[in-house]
Amino acid sequence: MPKWLKITLKVAGALVGLIIIMFIALTVYVSYNKQKVLAMITSELNKNLNGTLTIGTIDPTLFKGFPGVSVELKNVVLKDNRWAQHHHTLLTAKGLEVSVNASALLKGEVVINKIDISNADIDLFTDSSGYSNTSIFKTKPTVEKDPKEKQTSSSTQIRSFSLNKVNFVVDDRHAYKLFKFAVNDIRGHLDYPAKGWNADIDLNTMVNSFSFNTKKGSFMKNRLLKGHFDISYNYDSQVINVAPNNLNIGDDTFNVTARFELKKPETPFTINLKVNDILWTSAANLLAANITKSLKMFDLKKPIDVTCDLRGAFGVKGDPSIYVTAKAKNNVLKTQGGTIENCSFNGTFSNNYINGRGLGDENSVIRLYHFNGNYKEIPFTIDTAFINNLNTPVATGIFRSRFPVSKLNAIIGDESLKFTKGIADLKLAYKADIVNFKFTKPFVTGNVDIKNADVSYLPRNLVFKNNSIALKFTDKDLYINNIRLQNGGSVVYMQGKVSNFLNLYYTDPQKILIVWQITSPQIYLGEFLGFLNNRGYERSKSSAGTGKRMSNAKITSQLNTAFDKGQAELHLRLAKVYYKKFLATDVNADILLADNTMKMRNVSLKSSGGSLNLSGLVQQGPINNFAISTTINHVNTNTFFASFNNFGLKDFTSDNLRGFLSARADIKGGINNAGNLVPKSIRGTAMVNLKEGALVNFSPIKSVGKFAFPFRDLDNITFSDLKAQFDINGDKIKIAPMQINSSVLNMDVEGTYSLSRGTNIALDVPIRNPKNDSKIADETERNKKRMKGIVLHILATDGDDGKIKIKWNKNHKKTKADDDEQKTDDTQQAPEPKQD
Repeated sequence: MPKWLKITLKVAGALVGLIIIMFIALTVYVSYNKQKVLAMITSELNKNLNGTLTIGTIDPTLFKGFPGVSVELKNVVLKDNRWAQHHHTLLTAKGLEVSVNASALLKGEVVINKIDISNADIDLFTDSSGYSNTSIFKTKPTVEKDPKEKQTSSSTQIRSFSLNKVNFVVDDRHAYKLFKFAVNDIRGHLDYPAKGWNADIDLNTMVNSFSFNTKKGSFMKNRLLKGHFDISYNYDSQVINVAPNNLNIGDDTFNVTARFELKKPETPFTINLKVNDILWTSAANLLAANITKSLKMFDLKKPIDVTCDLRGAFGVKGDPSIYVTAKAKNNVLKTQGGTIENCSFNGTFSNNYINGRGLGDENSVIRLYHFNGNYKEIPFTIDTAFINNLNTPVATGIFRSRFPVSKLNAIIGDESLKFTKGIADLKLAYKADIVNFKFTKPFVTGNVDIKNADVSYLPRNLVFKNNSIALKFTDKDLYINNIRLQNGGSVVYMQGKVSNFLNLYYTDPQKILIVWQITSPQIYLGEFLGFLNNRGYERSKSSAGTGKRMSNAKITSQLNTAFDKGQAELHLRLAKVYYKKFLATDVNADILLADNTMKMRNVSLKSSGGSLNLSGLVQQGPINNFAISTTINHVNTNTFFASFNNFGLKDFTSDNLRGFLSARADIKGGINNAGNLVPKSIRGTAMVNLKEGALVNFSPIKSVGKFAFPFRDLDNITFSDLKAQFDINGDKIKIAPMQINSSVLNMDVEGTYSLSRGTNIALDVPIRNPKNDSKIADETERNKKRMKGIVLHILATDGDDGKIKIKWNKNHKKTKADDDEQKTDDTQQAPEPKQD
């Protein structure tokens, strides 16, 4: 070994030995001078305090602070001067180890290199007036101290520190802020470049409260924070910067950066957090309770990417500015209104929707950009959706969708409509209140177009084919345009309007009035007999067995209510209307549908070569009761009777009658759901005028005439002008006294014709041939002659075989008197027909 190396090692060993001897000597010195050293430390630290620092005991810890001297301070208590008023102790530590510079200590100075605090409570308290117990620390004087005092002042640099099992609280009741941490372990190292200091810190702490506003709740409540921080401070700018680092918050890893400006008294701050692949509920639970409650309107099945920016000031009341972003792709979104599959969006949350209106729920907004997905297999897109004012949330957006209309069946239920074909195209701008996290009373503007659709209206068993419809929603009204409905051979074109639609739909559906303009080249009424069904009645009969089905979504209930209670005003202009054998042309009608009642006004049509005008109403139920007033002008009796199946008459049919009929009728009755008259239900009166009439092959007349008038043409009996009045009472038709002047014979007729049993018609028939009576110009003279000569008194009654039997009316005078008396009674008692 070289001689110079041996000398070097000997010198080094001597130096190490000297240092060890000195360290032991210093330790012995401290051990034998505890009270003196304790007094020195306490005195030195109290110089910069507006309060008191007390230390229970001090013990040196050999080698722990080597080459410095470490002392352990036990039962350290730090109180400000106003402790007696607020009782918040700034520091209570059972163990506090301080490592001091050895050489400085020998000179009578205290330079602290490291502080370790364990089993302690740190409580930074600010009362409602703004006073803080941190005022215990004096601010640095602006003038230089006395040189002698400067020589004995301790160093303000702390090289390293640690906290173990420390409860750290910042309770600011002036700004309503509360930060509480249960520190498991914090270790930090500091170095001091020319213009500040740098620190690297390892953190392991539980967050019990992180409230920027105690009225709103805590962020990160009951979450474990674990990670590393690189922190720097600049003396000139007095800004603390936290460099980007990963921090575990609970089970999720965030990248965190921060900035704190100490130069300003309110201490502004900015905290930025970023995380990839976090569950929506986990992210929402990290925010304050009021925000969490709003965000939990939704839930996403798969993780999302989230950022959160917090900007505020510790010395300012109220919430910080909060800005959250979230990105979801091909996710599953669950809401109170249902589940959205294949959901993608870019979302943001801010509590500063409009600058200058404060930071809070009232000025908060959730934005969803490029929001798309499938709701019950219906694809949709919302360019931008807003939910603002979380106190009374309102959702707005523009909804777009194109889909097969059959997809609507799962949404509207199976009670009203069922779609089997067609395409729907929607573009709707909506605005909806959110009550208890459910969308309610949405108001929409925009268009809905449906083309080539097949739909069944189930309550009335109606099927429409190849239909089209265009809905236009304005702020108040609904316009229904370009409707084409096809049911069997019927084709209907419709234009409609509902004033104040959405407001009434949700608040007062029975006041909904839809005004329809309806045109058609042809309608077969038999295909629409389902409208005779009483919808409410039919549903009530079946509701017992469909309880589960009746509990469908609220939209179905509202739709059913609108169908049941709403009103419709129909203005029809129809080219042709078919009903069984009846054909009408140029049909015009004004109809009001309301509360299971159909009111008809201004009904006019052409049929059988004449015209018909009608008004009346139909009340729907198990039996559809009707009351109508109608005027018939110059219709061909043959085709008219045939069109209506002879009005139920069996012995007198369209084959027996020719001529042109004019009539006025006021009748009431019932019609069943198959469109047939209910037996014995008809009541009312009818006045008939038959011109150019003929009675053809009428068997009751022929059966009498072949004996009484064998040489007259009874197969074709013509009439110049026939007037009659009939009173209808169920299956009985009372014939008021009338005169029949024909080419074959004259007769007076009165009595009762029954559709079942009870026919009793008296006929007074003169034998004379009236063939030449038409040549008598004087009407008075002609009337005197019509009943001259022998008169046959005949009675038409029921036969045993159910057919009408003709016999002599032996009591014709008595019958005549009885009928006259009955006629007088009927005239006095019969009520006038109800007019609409």
